[in-house]
Amino acid sequence: MNGFDPVDDPRAYRTALGSFATGVTVVTVPSADGPVGITANSFSSVSLDPPLVLWSPAKSSKRFDYFKDAPHFAIHVLDSHQRDVCDGFTRDKHAFDGLDWVTGDHDVPHIRGCLARFECTLDAAHDAGDHVIIVGRVNHAAFRDGMPLLFQGGRFVGIKG
Repeated sequence: MNGFDPVDDPRAYRTALGSFATGVTVVTVPSADGPVGITANSFSSVSLDPPLVLWSPAKSSKRFDYFKDAPHFAIHVLDSHQRDVCDGFTRDKHAFDGLDWVTGDHDVPHIRGCLARFECTLDAAHDAGDHVIIVGRVNHAAFRDGMPLLFQGGRFVGIKG
């Protein structure tokens, strides 16, 4: 293992971060433009009591303004068969066409068929370099059995069980 300074070699830093496999989520919010979603792998649990989760949108994202102050949002953990959902929201903030989805509390879009969904109220937002850490208080959650869609090293990977 070779060490490096992440400031001097940001590409190597990004590659090193990519060593960590993450689940893939889609975060959704209502907006004046209609329902909006974004693919994110920066999701993490924070606390059980109170129930808090976080995710971190990039400030450079064209969708950042939809999410930075959203009072209500939902985080959907994607199933291994939902790569098309991931890809859709990577390309288009309005990728709801053809999806099975409903409007939940506070008009937040809920994508059906995911492994888990966390319906959140904004609890805090913290500036964090080129991202913002958004902490959500989970008001309702749902889940089912299945295998998650995973991303590692710039590619989608699976779990052999």
